[in-house]
Amino acid sequence: MPVEEFVAGWISGALGLVLGHPFDTVKVRLQTQTTYRGIIDCMVKTYRHESLLGFFKGMSFPIASIAVVNSVLFGVYSNTLLALIATSHQERRAQPPSYTHVFTAGCTGGFVQVYCLAPFDLIKVRLQNPTEPRARPGSPPPRYRGPVHCAVSICQEEGPRGLFRGAWALTLRVTPTLGICFVTCEWLCRQSTPDGQNPTTVLVAGGFAGIVSWAVATPLDVIKSWMQMAGLKHRVYRGLLDCMASSVRQEGLGVFFRGLMINSARAFPVNAITFLSYEYLLRWWG
Repeated sequence: MPVEEFVAGWISGALGLVLGHPFDTVKVRLQTQTTYRGIIDCMVKTYRHESLLGFFKGMSFPIASIAVVNSVLFGVYSNTLLALIATSHQERRAQPPSYTHVFTAGCTGGFVQVYCLAPFDLIKVRLQNPTEPRARPGSPPPRYRGPVHCAVSICQEEGPRGLFRGAWALTLRVTPTLGICFVTCEWLCRQSTPDGQNPTTVLVAGGFAGIVSWAVATPLDVIKSWMQMAGLKHRVYRGLLDCMASSVRQEGLGVFFRGLMINSARAFPVNAITFLSYEYLLRWWG
């Protein structure tokens, strides 16, 4: 099992995270709060109340955990392809895998990744949502003092299972959409250049693959965020379908597309840099 696949996944994921986290914070707040009139209003209010640092709430924890999460995704993806077609990453340039194999490997990587991602994603969302103003003398302390305090508080208030709130929605969001993402990137690369390895091609293909996959993923991403915040808001959902039905009753079908625009704006640069850096790190090492 090639170790470089996991290392490249960690580095590329970290680069994508730093680039995309401010967009992700706005997305999460739009999905879970009703106090914003749109993307610009959310950005302006976040900056006024919390300064520029407000956009980076909860980022330290994903940076620390991305080593596990993205390493698992790209490592499992590449090694699943290796098991399916018995060719290494370098050999796949001359013998590209079928789209069915790419989709299967992407879904497998996504499914395995969820087991590592669920607690990290929950803590990230909880840290992103508080909107306390910039600290001033005498101001109340934030609900969570950091990722460790957040994790301990969730376990104390909601039990260990609380760390896996929204895990089913996360699984349904991640598994097929990562398969779609890898297939879209692969298809665009092959359509653009004969060997599909031009840097500009990989950059653009990765970006558009991100937009396509997030367009599909956004409805379940909204439900996932609602379920993750349910414990904080003392709501009780009986499951995924109950959360969906409750969301529609309260806000209509449009609730499933909250954050679609910011997801798309975030998806292009994040996925572009992630795919490009992953591809060229492996090429550099290989």
